Amino acid sequence: MDFKIKTHCTSIYTIAEIGQAHEGSLGMLYAYIDAVAKTGVDAIKFQTHMAHAESSEFEPFRVKFSKQDQTRYEYWERMSFTQEQWNEIGEYTKAKGLDFISSPFSNAAVDLLEEAKVDVYKIGSGEVTNLLLLEKIAQTQKPVIISSGMSSYQELDDAVQFLLERKADVSILQCTTAYPTQPEQYGLNVITELQKRYPNLKIGFSDHSGTIATGIAASTLGAEILEFHVVFHKDMFGPDVEASLTLEETSTLVEATKKIYTALKNPMDKANHQEFSSLKAIFEKSLAVNKDLPKGHVVCFEDLEAKKPKGYGIDASSYQALIGKKLVKDMKAWAFLTDDDIKN
Repeated sequence: MDFKIKTHCTSIYTIAEIGQAHEGSLGMLYAYIDAVAKTGVDAIKFQTHMAHAESSEFEPFRVKFSKQDQTRYEYWERMSFTQEQWNEIGEYTKAKGLDFISSPFSNAAVDLLEEAKVDVYKIGSGEVTNLLLLEKIAQTQKPVIISSGMSSYQELDDAVQFLLERKADVSILQCTTAYPTQPEQYGLNVITELQKRYPNLKIGFSDHSGTIATGIAASTLGAEILEFHVVFHKDMFGPDVEASLTLEETSTLVEATKKIYTALKNPMDKANHQEFSSLKAIFEKSLAVNKDLPKGHVVCFEDLEAKKPKGYGIDASSYQALIGKKLVKDMKAWAFLTDDDIKN
């Protein structure tokens, strides 16, 4: 399998999560693909649900938000598409220049996505301990992105080891399973912890805050992958709307992360300031007197001013050496002070 997540190229790898924002409408889903393709993200992510394979009548509603679904099972049924539809979704996504990513929630969904030629598998945090599903995904030899939201470090370690033993290309995202995530729940510190814990893996951030600030902060901390939910606008219907970015916010975030990536790849050496030598000559200053002063006057702090440019008098940084020294000639107000004007 020669597909690789395009990190370490020109920018952070950005994933726009559509999730359930399409509300089971194929037309809405295609509208999202068209719109997301214009934002500059690298990939679009879906969720692949097959109610009969992943759920049962006993599954509780996480949030009772829908008046048209009596059970969670009915909701998953309404969110599903056929094999032929998924095949066309994958083809259309790639034709738009986007990587095709999806989260399967059953082994049957993996079979469906394989036929649809998915590029990358995303493991939702509720599936991290589902080794049956991880085995199925590992067998595809496709890249795998793990969301760590509900997982302890031990559970995450077990899943990562399980996948690496099967030669999977694994990435990990810090994620907080809260919609929308509040600032005290972001867990930005975990990005650094994951980087230390898994130094050979790509580490990123899955955001549910509904703001661009979080993604910007994560990218500044060195996140290599950013995932975030996207909606057309925040008055839409759906369980993840409050935790999503608008398309305009998405474009802003993508542009910001590109600049941050460039900045991080070009560290500045504060010990070397040669490139500023010409600017320093313009902005730095020389000492001058601020009033007419007679020969023999003893210079005090109140007599001095610093004026541009540097090099026309004693450097302003050396003012202390002049205090208490006598002038060897009369000085006109605002004249630069040189070593020849001072009695040593």
